[in-house]
Formats: sequence, C-alpha cells, structure tokens
Amino acid sequence: MSRTVVVVGAQWGDEGKGKIVDFMTERADVVARFQGGHNAGHTVVINNEKFVLHLIPSGILHEGKLCLVGNGLVIDPKALLEEMEGLKARGVHLEGNLKVSKNAHLIMPYHMALERGKEALKGNKRIGTTGRGIGPTYMDKMARVGIRVVDLYYPELFREKLELNLRDVNFLLEGFYRAETFDPEEIYAEYMGYAERLEGFVDDTDILINRALDEGKRVLFEGAQGTLLDVDHGTYPYVTSSSASAGGACIGLGVGPTRIDTVLGVAKAYTTRVGGGPFPTEIHDALGERIRERGGEFGATTGRPRRCGWLDMVVLRHSVRVNGLKGLVLTKLDILDGFDTVKVCFGYRYEGRVVEELPKELPVLERCEPVYREFKGWDESTRGVSEIDRLPPNARAYIKMIEETLGVSIDMISTGQKREDIIMLKEHFS
Repeated sequence: MSRTVVVVGAQWGDEGKGKIVDFMTERADVVARFQGGHNAGHTVVINNEKFVLHLIPSGILHEGKLCLVGNGLVIDPKALLEEMEGLKARGVHLEGNLKVSKNAHLIMPYHMALERGKEALKGNKRIGTTGRGIGPTYMDKMARVGIRVVDLYYPELFREKLELNLRDVNFLLEGFYRAETFDPEEIYAEYMGYAERLEGFVDDTDILINRALDEGKRVLFEGAQGTLLDVDHGTYPYVTSSSASAGGACIGLGVGPTRIDTVLGVAKAYTTRVGGGPFPTEIHDALGERIRERGGEFGATTGRPRRCGWLDMVVLRHSVRVNGLKGLVLTKLDILDGFDTVKVCFGYRYEGRVVEELPKELPVLERCEPVYREFKGWDESTRGVSEIDRLPPNARAYIKMIEETLGVSIDMISTGQKREDIIMLKEHFS
C-alpha cells in the first residue's frame, strides 16, 4: 500500500487519466499536476454531467482536497481564470483548495504567435501542435528568458522582462514570419489584471506538497499527455514539450524521487494518437472510424479527431520500462464489445526482421509494420460492469494476455465514462 502514487499515460495520451485520477482522489488528500499546459484535457463524468479540465487537477471535483498546479506546468493565465470561473459557476469550491506554483512559467500572447508561425512553415512536416504557445514557453524557460507567475507580483521586473523579450520577438515576427507585432503596454496592462485575480491562489507549492508528505498525507501525482509524447522518451520530434513520464513528477513539483511509492500507468484497450508522427498500428479503413465514433475519440481540448489503432505491446513495454510501472489501468474496454476478433501488436517488422523494442530512429519507426496476433472477441456488453467475474470470458482472457505479456498487473479496468463504471482489482492508497 502506498501514500504517494504517480498516474501517467502509457500511450500517446488521451487514455482516460482524468477519470482515474478523479476516482482515486476519494482516498487522496492532495492531488498535484506536474507538467504540460492547457493543450491537455481531462474529461470526467459525474452523475451524467461532463467536466473538461485543462490545467486544474481532476481532484478539484472532490470537496476538501488540496489541488496543486506545479512548477512544471506552463500557464496561460487567461485560460486558467476561464477554467476557474467555469468551475465556480457549476458549484465547485476553489478558495483554499487550489494553489498555483510561483515558479510555473507564463504563456504570453507572443508565444502563441511564434508557435503558429513556426508550424505554418513546416508544411507536411507539421507536428500537429495545438497553437496554444506551449512549446515556445518551454523554450523560453530553458533559455532562461521565461516569465514566471511570481514575476507578476513585481511589476517593474515583469515590465523589464516583457520589454526585453519583445525586442527579439517583434523583430522575428515582423521580419521572418510576416506577422503582427505586440505592444508591451497592452500586454502589461492585461497581465497585471490577471495578477490581481490570481493573487489568492499563488503559493509555494513545493513547500505545500512536501509538508503534506511529512504529515503522512496521501498524495496523487497527475500527469498530462502520455509517455510516447514525452520530450525525452517519446516519438521525437512528434512529442509534447515537457516530461510526461513518471520522472517529470519529481521535477515538476519539487519532490525527491525517494518519496514516490508507486507509479500507475493508464492505457486504453486499443491505441490512439493525435497529430502527426509514426503510428504503426493505425487502422486506416472503416474499422478505425468505427472505433473513433464508438469511443468518442475527439480531443477534449481541440475537438480534433484522434487516429485509432490496435493495442501495441511494443509501446506498452517501453512505457513499463521508462516509468517503472507497478500496475496498469485498462480503460475503454467496452469500446471493443462486439468485435469478432481483436488484434494485438507484439512486434514490428523492419527490413525483413522483427523488432520487439521501440526504435529510437524516426526513419526506422516510420517504416515499421506491425506484427499482429488475433484474439477472439466478445459479443456480450462490458459497459458499466463493476466485477471482474461478470466480464465475458474472452474479455478476461484479453486482460490476462496483457498482464502476462508485460509482466505488470492490471489493477483497475474502466468499463464506461461514469465515475462508477470501474472494476477495482487492487487498492494503491493505504
């Protein structure tokens, strides 16, 4: 049993982490998000009411839980405030329950313009970014010219950083991208307004989370996107700009690795990804469209249709290894109901040989063909089933095959969108 659990996506994101975090929050005291920005969306359905969260941890939907937005995120204050107002309008209490890291970096209007300009020049090599300025903000962070949340409360410092950045940015926008430039005074006035509205929510989240750990409280670490989108361990360059794997939890919240007890991966019973990049098990015919429609595979943030494919064990083996997964949550099992057969990829064929580990070389991965095994499907509905013994025998065999192949137990199975549509096989929080 654990007091600290990290939840990460084991595929290309969109695995259903929001529901799992929401479900586990009932036994947690603190829920902390550690990376990404408002390009990610977590969908939670409670009493047939849908909540889509972008920056705020899913745990906010439970009363009395401390929810932290860590230093590893990049924050568009306008988007954050809109999300906060939307939750308050639906009766969610934020004061005292939501804290935003002083050290998180701010997405500025020029970051979005730079991202759109750069992406437009790539033609058919576009990564498929959301255009929300995430990548350029992380670039400024690493270049040590970023503007942090705490800078909002030192107006002269904020103005100085803004004017210095805009000297370079406006030159680039006008001279290279042929785009509109920005007035520093307009941005200054806009962001000072945000500072006033956010003031009561900004805090030293690294101190808060370590204090909670010292007091023996149960902490749930929430990741966005998925391992195959991790900037170091994903299908680079078709990745996000942050550390979406488990190691990012420590960096993105200021928690030492010795304090992490368990890492739990979330994976769909099939595979999806959004945007460009290699996807060996992608289904290009009507079957892929069938899965997309049945699974509602459209981005929670952007509405973009997701590419759909069969379950990929090469991808999951990679995720088990780089995250040190102690267990898996299998989601959307019900979407496979009614298939005569279900395919699973166990390796890739490349130039006449079979590889079982994920190639690091993009040209190799782009030319890999999946090596499938077929399994018998099931006609009975799994929607809403809450006990493992009530699943169809072939569905149970499918689950057992995944466990045996990966050497990792499946600890939870999601059988629908609702909070209660879940089979609990192992409790992680003490």
